[in-house]
Amino acid sequence: MAGGVLALLAVMAGAFGAHGLRGLVSERGLEVFQTAVTYQMYHSIALVLVAILAALGLSRKLLGWAAGFYLAGILLFSGSLYLLVLTEIRWIGPVTPLGGVCFMVGWALLIAAGINRNK
Repeated sequence: MAGGVLALLAVMAGAFGAHGLRGLVSERGLEVFQTAVTYQMYHSIALVLVAILAALGLSRKLLGWAAGFYLAGILLFSGSLYLLVLTEIRWIGPVTPLGGVCFMVGWALLIAAGINRNK
């Protein structure tokens, strides 16, 4: 369910960025906002995939950790980019790479769940 909610919010954020922010932020700001939307959508879909794989019997422990890292990545990566564009608070910028690392760990855990599916 979290994946669906976050995907819906990504669509809403994308619409807001395309229609509500034009003229209010720089072109670079729009690009950064779109990057946040894109990564939020990718990882929202990954959360849906995690639920499907868990239902198919893959390691719930590894998939649960993967989901947690995807959620953290969305919050830290996309969330920090949204804040950066909307508030211009510059100190939030260094948080973004932490979110990227969370995404990578999530994908590694998903791979591990697939490798360990028969164990």
